[in-house]
Amino acid sequence: MKPKNILFVLPILFSCLLFKPAVAQEKKAPIEKKWWKEAVVYQIYPRSFKDSNGDGVGDIKGIISKLDYIKSLGIDVVWLNPIYGSPNADNGYDISDYQAIMKEFGTMEDFDALLKGMHQRGLKLVMDLVVNHSSDEHKWFQESRKSRDNPYRDYYHWWPAEKGKPAFRPGAFEADGSGWRYDKTTDSYYLHYFNYKQPDLNWENPKVRQEIYTMMNWWFKKGIDGFRMDVIPFIAKDTTFPVITKEELDSKYEGRWDVYFASNPNLHNYLQEMNKEVLSKYDVMSVAEGAGMLKSTALNFVDPERHELNMGYHFDGTNLGYVTGYFKKMNPNWSLVEFKKIYSDWDAVYDKKGWGTIYLGNHDQPRMTSRWGNDSPEFRDYSSKMLTTFLLSMKGTPYYYNGDEIGMTNAKFNKIEDYKDIETLAEYERLKNTGGNLKQFIEDQKTGGARDNGRTPFQWNDSKNGGFSTSEPWLKVNDNHVTLNAAAQDKDPNSVLNYFRKMVKLRKNNPVLIYGKYTLIDAKNPNIYAYTRELDGKKVLVMLNFRSKKAKLNTKINLKNAKLLIGNYTKSSNGLELKPYEAVVLAIK
Repeated sequence: MKPKNILFVLPILFSCLLFKPAVAQEKKAPIEKKWWKEAVVYQIYPRSFKDSNGDGVGDIKGIISKLDYIKSLGIDVVWLNPIYGSPNADNGYDISDYQAIMKEFGTMEDFDALLKGMHQRGLKLVMDLVVNHSSDEHKWFQESRKSRDNPYRDYYHWWPAEKGKPAFRPGAFEADGSGWRYDKTTDSYYLHYFNYKQPDLNWENPKVRQEIYTMMNWWFKKGIDGFRMDVIPFIAKDTTFPVITKEELDSKYEGRWDVYFASNPNLHNYLQEMNKEVLSKYDVMSVAEGAGMLKSTALNFVDPERHELNMGYHFDGTNLGYVTGYFKKMNPNWSLVEFKKIYSDWDAVYDKKGWGTIYLGNHDQPRMTSRWGNDSPEFRDYSSKMLTTFLLSMKGTPYYYNGDEIGMTNAKFNKIEDYKDIETLAEYERLKNTGGNLKQFIEDQKTGGARDNGRTPFQWNDSKNGGFSTSEPWLKVNDNHVTLNAAAQDKDPNSVLNYFRKMVKLRKNNPVLIYGKYTLIDAKNPNIYAYTRELDGKKVLVMLNFRSKKAKLNTKINLKNAKLLIGNYTKSSNGLELKPYEAVVLAIK
């Protein structure tokens, strides 16, 4: 954040001579530094990280066994995907007990050991908070569905059938596309923005909010260091559930349901209440999964003066290139010019206040190298290193998904039976019911939509199952684990893994890469993304070739005395022409 400007009082005579009228000079106050601004966040998908007991599912003890590896990366924070009690309809994002551990993952004693082991190594732990919805097997919902006068009835959103069908709301993981599910026990419909086993909690009920705040405080008193908040912009609802016409959706919400979901009354009242009741009491990180968040609304979440959250992450970047909608195919010829504009525009959002994030992959996305780079053997390593350079040289807290540090790629499964994700299976069923092209759908999942591309087990070594498990994994290991694995890369000083470690160290040793002003260069260049970072008289130039061919750049910067900080080729280019997928970072001042 850049604090308020300080006005210098200029001598009157000097002002009269040089200014018409007198203009006050500006000097920037010191930057407000925070540990979560300077952190590199490493996301662990526990189900796929490391299996300790041979049941084919990653677990907490598996993570504990790899804490020294995690520490060796140089990262500061681990974001752990949900490990709470859950029937696992959506891989833990359907929580049945917020203060218990999923049996497949271990016990609360295992969690306590994990937290202790991380803190002993100077690592912080951020949990995944899922409170837009719960599991339908949570005790609250089990009670809620029993009768219309049950004390827990208003913990969820119900619509009595005698009023007719409720106005349409989409359900993301449903073959019929509906966010309402009929429940015959009380002759009513309940709301679920996602799968029918994930009923939406009623945040308009103060009892629900207090239950959630109590639970959050319980985890913080345990010693965790923050929450990543799943679809938190969706928590507030207009409980009249009015009909939303296409015209209204187009005119008010850019034609997007996620923007409508994130625009309902009381959202920011609830987040401010959460801050007061919980977050303000601890020195912790809070990040919104910014579904439906726009550039025009982002500061409503993270402006420090509003006392809500620390940061949020947008979907504009990861949505780039989808031909039609959420599940569909990727256009391999996505525009780098548009990519640059997206990230430059979002940087501008936080230029004066607030703080942003930067990421290219996570558990909901295809693998970073396959999506934004080139996963062919010829270019995989170069493009992976180039993308790492981007993530760790941009302004904002970088979020890095486990496995991307070794350049893991999409699994590219050939049959629907290999997929496990609720989202992919629902879309396949919908296409099957409507006579869609199922063969083409499978092909499209190899490059674009399938979340399982990012969820295949971590490739630790070249042994059977990639060293992830001694038995058949819950999801197939990528066949390329024989040559692409952490053990092999750890020994190779020029590997993707060791480049990641070097880049993390470079960021930490150069505050200009954390707090420095970002300026885009050669914006219309269709092949190269270049920008400078500048802070306290120091200036760094970052040049990234996103193409599989040589490309030229017009920096208009004198590079005669430039000093190479890092590059992903043995011999870096001089800055006038970059090799395929080349990354070069230069100190130029």
